[in-house]
Amino acid sequence: MDGYGRYGWNGTSRMNASSALQQFLLGLGVETADRQIVIRQLAELQPQIISLYALILVNAFALAFTHYSLAPVWLTLGAPGVLLPICIARGIHWCRLRPDETSHADAVRHLRRTSVVTVLLSIGFVSWGLALDEYGGPYHQAHVVVFIAITVIACIFCLSHLPTAAFLATAIVMGVFIPYYLMSGNTVFVAIALNVLFVTIVMVRIIVKSFVNFLQLYDAQTEAQRLVDENKRLAMTDSLTSLPNRRYFFEQLNKLLKTSADGQHGFALAIFDLDHFKPINDSYGHTAGDRVLVEAGRRFASLATEDIIVTRLGGDEFGLLVRYSGAASEVLTLCNGICETLHIPVPLGDTQVVPGCSGGLVVYPTGGHTADELFDRADYALYHSKASQRGRTTIFSQEHEDAIRAERAIETNLQNADLAKEMEVVFQPILDTAFNTISLVEGLARWNSPTLGRVSPDRFIAAAERCGMIHTLTIMLLRKALADAVHLPLTVGLSFNLSSHDLVSPSTIMSIIASVRQSNFDPRRLTLELTETALMRDFEAARGSIAALRAIGIKIALDDFGTGYSSLSYVHRLHLDKIKIDRSFLADIDTEIGYNVVNTIVDLCRNLHIDCIAEGIETKEQLSTMRSHGCRYVQGYLVGKPMPFGMLLHELEVRAAAHSDQFVA
Repeated sequence: MDGYGRYGWNGTSRMNASSALQQFLLGLGVETADRQIVIRQLAELQPQIISLYALILVNAFALAFTHYSLAPVWLTLGAPGVLLPICIARGIHWCRLRPDETSHADAVRHLRRTSVVTVLLSIGFVSWGLALDEYGGPYHQAHVVVFIAITVIACIFCLSHLPTAAFLATAIVMGVFIPYYLMSGNTVFVAIALNVLFVTIVMVRIIVKSFVNFLQLYDAQTEAQRLVDENKRLAMTDSLTSLPNRRYFFEQLNKLLKTSADGQHGFALAIFDLDHFKPINDSYGHTAGDRVLVEAGRRFASLATEDIIVTRLGGDEFGLLVRYSGAASEVLTLCNGICETLHIPVPLGDTQVVPGCSGGLVVYPTGGHTADELFDRADYALYHSKASQRGRTTIFSQEHEDAIRAERAIETNLQNADLAKEMEVVFQPILDTAFNTISLVEGLARWNSPTLGRVSPDRFIAAAERCGMIHTLTIMLLRKALADAVHLPLTVGLSFNLSSHDLVSPSTIMSIIASVRQSNFDPRRLTLELTETALMRDFEAARGSIAALRAIGIKIALDDFGTGYSSLSYVHRLHLDKIKIDRSFLADIDTEIGYNVVNTIVDLCRNLHIDCIAEGIETKEQLSTMRSHGCRYVQGYLVGKPMPFGMLLHELEVRAAAHSDQFVA
């Protein structure tokens, strides 16, 4: 899981002071230290020991050469012939060593073996040097002194990261060298011996301090790395659910893409969204909402394995990365099981709530080759689950791919369109059944693309929202509608729809107000229709926008009432002028349940003194039923289809002239 065990991080353990002291004092007992410090010692020693062997080879060759004509062959050639091949072999061994690839046990053996070899070579070289001291004159004897002294100094410095070996070499060589020359009777050699002894003591102290500093530096670096790892863990952990967060999700997704690029390993990406979290949060408060998220996170976490990475992406959205070797249908079964798990009630004190869950699933590589492609397609599949099969998981398919391409074509053509020329506004009348007159007309957008032909409003409005053109489109269409509406009879008002994006945009609201004022159309005759989705997007921002619009006299209507989860909450908290009953209720009005629902909504509007408008009136029976309920305003094909403004004016003139109680289809 790369950092997370289940959800914890595999941090580097800190070496405390006692273990550092133990490492220093025991020397050969390096197995008491953690692997990292032993590997660090090997890495530091490698270039130093290679240099040490090179120095010994050069010095030994020089000493043998200067004594070749004076000492026996077994000393000038035989002894070096034994010692130098050992040095060469050990040097080659250290050149080939790969500290980072060495296990803890092997690293310990390398260090122990180095200490043993150091002892043997120290005995061998000091014995050889003192044996040569018996031959030659003062210059040759001085060469032996220099050879031994330089070798000791080199050992101390080059073995500074393995003090045990350095101290053993120093003790062996100095233990022989110092007494030998102190007892030589030669004043110069006695002085040299004392001088070398003093220098050796100083160097040993330096090496002790240096190694302690090495341990302390390692300790500090380890602690710093631990803090870095902890900060990284916190940066990649969701504080509420303790699950890995969105950043971790995409980090792991990118790693999976790299490891699966050969096509040998498959994985899937799934996105889940709680179905009823918004109404739960609104009804029971944010604390209850947090409890639901924590419980949802716990249920998701119970599924985590080495092959299933679970994360919280944000809000009430969760993400899964699943490595699998079987069929994709197995992953779909897993995801549907998650949806069923989230359908189990969550206790909130004395009550229980059912958050529910829908998912979108995409499989690599058929569903995409990049992180963005996979995530967007999973999100698209989730959208379809929300729209058509809540509580289940939809797997991204070729059908969805075709739909995406069609949507992209709409977006592309919309961005390149001559909006003023290609867009038009048609008007659908709304009947006041009390006086049998048209009291309001709804302006509806239509797009006739030269490339795509006629595009339905739900498709191009959604495309405009996705590509950031909705504000421009709204203002342009509103101005077109207002330009026509100024020619309407004063008894007829205008109704116009706002997008959820428009309502939370202060600049768009200000542009709407400016457009109304510039149009010379009485704002008191204008009704702006909002959907519950628009209110749910950002309720506080929506409430502020509604207040600004109502301040100049614009009326507010809640469209598609009854299809959301919190409409009653919005009716209670907002100052609405009208409510439009969704057409789906009119389709079921001949059933007992449909009849009672419509009757309840009409009674609600009457009690709150809010105008009620019934959409989707297509038959005289539906009209008669709504009249009997007391619903004053109706809209639908029976009253009139959406029509160009010229045709609308003609229709209004015919109705005014006829003064008839009959409706024209």
